[in-house]
Amino acid sequence: MTSLAQRPGPGEFAAYYANYVAHVPDGDVIATLSRELQRTEALLGKLPAAKADFRYAPGKWSLKEVLGHVIDGEWIFTYRALHFARGDRAPLPSMDQDLFMAGANFASMPLSALLAELRHLRAANTILFGSFGPDVLERRGVASGNEFSVRALPWIIAGHAMHHVGVIESRYL
Repeated sequence: MTSLAQRPGPGEFAAYYANYVAHVPDGDVIATLSRELQRTEALLGKLPAAKADFRYAPGKWSLKEVLGHVIDGEWIFTYRALHFARGDRAPLPSMDQDLFMAGANFASMPLSALLAELRHLRAANTILFGSFGPDVLERRGVASGNEFSVRALPWIIAGHAMHHVGVIESRYL
């Protein structure tokens, strides 16, 4: 029986995401998403505003932009999960992160607003993912020309967030 505690296999997501899925510890991915949010809030919640605009090199995203990218990714991956969970077989497009960043205005937002958006988005998503039964988790769809299972998408969200929080820890703080 498929569950969110079962790590998705390589045939359930594009090979590109294997590193993200590998970042996620074994066990219930919803619990991991909750822990990762707490870690992110603890790490970034008390940063001075000036640090939030820091870029570790010219042409790199600011810390707020990295967090905004994590949020955008979570929106996209969750939409993919919902789309496939509801049985829609229409293929979904890729997400061009540079196009998304060019259309975003993360620089004008306070870090606290970005953290609040992530908190609310994550709360809604953990409820959504928790509502999916084993049959729904096994459903599949195509995004970016690759097949994904519904079950794989919260694992990708968790791994993507963990990867970027690691980058923030190593390059921004």
